[in-house]
Amino acid sequence: MLTMIGAIIFLIILSAFFSGSETALTAASNPLMHQLERTGSRGARVVNRLRDNKGRLLGGILIGNNLVNILASALATSALFRIFGDAGIAYATLIMTALIVLFAEVLPKTYAMHNADRAALWIAPMIRPIIILLSPFSSFAQFVSRYSIRLFGVKLSPEESFFSATEELRGAIELHGQSEESTHNAHNMLHSVLDLGEVEVGEIMVHRKTIERLNVDEPAAEIIAQVLASSHTRLPLWRDNPDNIVGVLHTKELLRALSMDVAGGGEIDIEAIASEPWFVPETTHLLDQLQAFRDRHEHFALVVDEYGSLMGVVTLEDILEEIVGDIADEHDDEVEGLRPQPDGSFIIDGEFTLRDLNREMNWNLPDEEASTLAGLVLHESRRIPDVGQTFLFFDFRFEVLRRQRNQITAIRVTPPSDQPDGSTPGGSGGD
Repeated sequence: MLTMIGAIIFLIILSAFFSGSETALTAASNPLMHQLERTGSRGARVVNRLRDNKGRLLGGILIGNNLVNILASALATSALFRIFGDAGIAYATLIMTALIVLFAEVLPKTYAMHNADRAALWIAPMIRPIIILLSPFSSFAQFVSRYSIRLFGVKLSPEESFFSATEELRGAIELHGQSEESTHNAHNMLHSVLDLGEVEVGEIMVHRKTIERLNVDEPAAEIIAQVLASSHTRLPLWRDNPDNIVGVLHTKELLRALSMDVAGGGEIDIEAIASEPWFVPETTHLLDQLQAFRDRHEHFALVVDEYGSLMGVVTLEDILEEIVGDIADEHDDEVEGLRPQPDGSFIIDGEFTLRDLNREMNWNLPDEEASTLAGLVLHESRRIPDVGQTFLFFDFRFEVLRRQRNQITAIRVTPPSDQPDGSTPGGSGGD
């Protein structure tokens, strides 16, 4: 009797091992296992090789688990039948159900669920020989199950993924990025990296209205004075029309020319030292533009629309700021643009981009049809509003505070009072 009890206990321990192995090996982090394998972890390498064929892995574990469970139940039933007769069958059923559920299922799976990565590294080398030994049986089981499923008209396509890898990454970032306040910046940066393939240059460019440009036909001394007064290192040159860009002047080239002029006493030809302008379509995605900057070893491009008209300027720094946020140096002009008010509202410059606003305030204002806050108000209101007009869109209240001609320059934005963190549900409206 003691031998049989010992055998049952041993089989329950084996059952717990199989149950915990199933949970640990399926719940362990894929990125972590691959990273550990790259750093030389043998356990992680075994985990990854086992998970390369999940069907064989799960089939072997399930076969082993069911074998030991059935054998343990048979031994218990045999022992109790000898003692209690027919009633022993019922006793064996109740006792073995309780023991298997508690100690061979719930307990090991709970531990493996909360320590999946650590448990997988420890279990994988021990479970691997068993999986190899049971692989013929698991392969046969997979064959039978696949063809049985086909009888019901279900087609299995393990090679096809319903969701893209990018969406899977977004889900992982969203899942882990919101858990701690300390990860807020990293969460935003990772999201911004994934957005580079979807955001167009036209959404982040510096609009032509605010571009500093130099008239190439002005005297060299006047151009030099304007360059010294500017905070930029690259300035477009125009002739006849401010939108007719004929070159881009780099301050370093100007400094080199000035140095040579001091030595030789010659006249500086501004257009000769300027580089050729590089024009890119406003529909270019940021990821493509970033790669183009790297390939051409340039940091500055002029943005044009489908008709070839100048729309603005985009720089490498603009794209980097989309990822890491605003980058200010000692020559940048300090522009607030976003001023919180005591009543919970915000006075925001009309040219403040919606992407920056959503990132800073954790809002979710749509930026598909407009890139700036003023553009959103114009698009949703379908009019050029007067100063003092208010609108209600997406549960936010917008009040026009200042306007210069047809351009909205300042807006008071009041977020929903029931959502202090700034998050907003979908929907729109207006009044």
